[in-house]
Amino acid sequence: MPGTVKSAAIDYDSQDEASTELLEKLKHLDRRVEVVENANGICGRSSACWQSLKWKSALNHIGLLVSLSIYCGVGGLIFRHLERPAEVERLSHLKDVVKTHRERFMSIILNNTEVNNLNELLSFELAKYEAAVQQAAEGGLLIVADKDFPEPYERWSILQAVFFSSTVLTTIGYGNIVPVTIGGRVFCICFALVGIPFTLTVIADWGRLFATAVSVFGRHMPTKPKFTNFMGKTWFYAILAVGFLGVYLAAGAGLLLLWEDDWTFFDGFYFCFITMTTIGFGDLVPKKPNYMLLCTLYILIGLALTSTIIELVRRQYATSWAKLQELSGPMAETLRRLGETAGTGLDYTALQKVLTVSMPKWNSNKKSDHSPDIAALEAITNAILKEVKEAQNNKPKVLQIVIYESSV
Repeated sequence: MPGTVKSAAIDYDSQDEASTELLEKLKHLDRRVEVVENANGICGRSSACWQSLKWKSALNHIGLLVSLSIYCGVGGLIFRHLERPAEVERLSHLKDVVKTHRERFMSIILNNTEVNNLNELLSFELAKYEAAVQQAAEGGLLIVADKDFPEPYERWSILQAVFFSSTVLTTIGYGNIVPVTIGGRVFCICFALVGIPFTLTVIADWGRLFATAVSVFGRHMPTKPKFTNFMGKTWFYAILAVGFLGVYLAAGAGLLLLWEDDWTFFDGFYFCFITMTTIGFGDLVPKKPNYMLLCTLYILIGLALTSTIIELVRRQYATSWAKLQELSGPMAETLRRLGETAGTGLDYTALQKVLTVSMPKWNSNKKSDHSPDIAALEAITNAILKEVKEAQNNKPKVLQIVIYESSV
């Protein structure tokens, strides 16, 4: 190709404008061929270039998730450093209050010998002791005097702190543990301002990955079952996606059953659903710290999956609504009048004309994609026309009798 262009340039007549234009096109084509040949020399000899691109894309997805995990872990360590000392001090104070009121109540019972005011005194001290016990229980202490009112689990352990930081980033916010110090609250604000957009970016990235996987699966999926013919292809995929989400939630509920002894399967499923939709009531929260990191990873992946499925269903709702809006116009107005008059007082010829004119306009731009819809609409139209015609042909005859009254 380069040699051909050069020989053509030797015999070229500079006065011929048509030849000039043709030569410029040939030179441009020659440059494009050279670029293609160079590209083929680089990437066309083997699949190394394509493999490199795939590995780069996979590393980008994994890198974002790993970066978010590191950010979440560092944030958890900082939260623990800021909040754990205050938590220890608070629990120690609650424990001292319970012990003081308990010892005082027992001392009054053992040492007071006055019978007259013993009942009033016992009632007064018992009320104070009960209030202290209630406050200690709400604060996180077990009311077991023999074990010195222990803490059932460390709220600000490393794993619990990392789990808390993940609930901040995902905006779930169970509320079972919260920062109480000024430093912890200030750090929580800064941590959330930076981390929430980062988390949304990761969730969107993995959501696109799941959407691509669903698209590839849909293209390579065998023929749909016959029982799904009454629904559209997009609705079928949306229902499949929701079913897969149910399986994902059920798998999480099954794992929670292995770690939470007092939970039922429905409790685990309910917790997973409330978590994946970021509702986060906080009425059920895992308390075993051994699997918090796995739970955090499960939540991050589940949020990406849930957001993808919700978006898929939302788009299907929007498509269905758009189809309903496409039915507006003369046809819808005529059908409305038909319903109001119940088949009486309508001009059959005018109705047939309006329906015939309106039908081709319905979704005419996508006629090939929605031929079953067009056929169904034609069948409905013909049935309406038939019923209206029969109603007019079988219209009962009415005899009107007019009575005039006069003084004659």
